[in-house]
Amino acid sequence: MQRLIFDTHAHYTARAFNQTRQALLQGLPAQGVALVMDCGTDFASSMESLALAENYDWMYSAAGIHPQSLIQEDASTAVRFGGDWKAELAAIDPLYDLPKVKAVGEVGLDHHWPVPEDAQLALFEAQIRMALERDLPVIVHDREAHAETYALLKKYKPKGVLHAYSGSAEDAKWLCAQGMYIGFGGPVTFKNAHRPLVAAAAVPDDYLLVETDCPYMAPEPYRGKKSNSAMIKYTAAKLAEVRGQTTEALLAMTLQNGKRLFGIQ
Repeated sequence: MQRLIFDTHAHYTARAFNQTRQALLQGLPAQGVALVMDCGTDFASSMESLALAENYDWMYSAAGIHPQSLIQEDASTAVRFGGDWKAELAAIDPLYDLPKVKAVGEVGLDHHWPVPEDAQLALFEAQIRMALERDLPVIVHDREAHAETYALLKKYKPKGVLHAYSGSAEDAKWLCAQGMYIGFGGPVTFKNAHRPLVAAAAVPDDYLLVETDCPYMAPEPYRGKKSNSAMIKYTAAKLAEVRGQTTEALLAMTLQNGKRLFGIQ
């Protein structure tokens, strides 16, 4: 099978994969998976993600602190750093010197969960600045926080991707004009997915990415089950339909886009 899938957002360090991880990952290339960007959410998962990336030549890693890690009792933010995210960022910083670490992520803002707003804004801003200093892309989590997320992106103009995009077509256009890529996953296949499909149709060819966020957000016909990178073919088929492309052409295009963004030869 031709390997055209670039899953630009995965979490293979998640506990959901503990029983199946090795066999699952070993089988992905035969299912058309060319590349995977695995994302950390704190120091511990960033280290675990890096270890996976060093084990598979087609996997790369992003390191960062997710806003939810500020309130999760089992995140290394609390367990190892006592809630001191500045100390955690200092520990993460040397990882960006490593050839397998290609982005600052997963970082951003989340107003769905009760994360203190001042703390997550300060953390996100610090990680954007770190990405700019390191000339690395940011992988942005924006959940029910468009206004504050967009304000910081307008202020700093980093390169990167808005993952699991849930904004409008109009916002997608200016974000791409500013240099941000737009990532879409399994929810575009859901029956009520009108808004993200309108947005997906508006994204310029050079700025579209596909992702899973696995083990979460599996596409139809696997909705509610544990997802993996091979399932992107369903997401890609839906995106291709609304964009007037073939699935193969869309996967080839998003593969090249992802390689360009993350500096992968």
